[in-house]
Amino acid sequence: MFDVILYQPEIPPNTGNIIRLCANTGARLHLVKPLGFSLEDKQLVRAGLDYHEFATLRVYENWAECRECFTGRRLFAVSTRNTHRYDCMTYAQDDAFLFGPETRGLPMDLLDTFSAERRIRLPMRPESRSLNLSNAVAVIVYEAWRQIGFENGR
Repeated sequence: MFDVILYQPEIPPNTGNIIRLCANTGARLHLVKPLGFSLEDKQLVRAGLDYHEFATLRVYENWAECRECFTGRRLFAVSTRNTHRYDCMTYAQDDAFLFGPETRGLPMDLLDTFSAERRIRLPMRPESRSLNLSNAVAVIVYEAWRQIGFENGR
């Protein structure tokens, strides 16, 4: 399946919702520190309900440690500052998607390490700033999963 990477997530209910999404789609979740919450945060647990045990979750001390685990893999950076729309890409099993923190997104120096064709965005109205993180992750994961025929889904 796919990998979802949250770089320095800040809002516990968003991460809880993403845990639930990953459990239901088979995507693996990776969190890059520092986290804006404890993994025992009751809002995170409440949003993830009882899906934590069904999700694959790994936490990394920093981006370099996380990035090393994806050497040789296709990795997409998702940001409102990118130009390639997510729906114009062709995804493959085991692709990974990197999302930034809710209040500031991925830093430019990190985005600059991705080639243009691996930098994707979700379209929005011009006056909008951003989508909720858990909604953005859901859109990307379901589009990628749709493209591979909802493999292992029912």
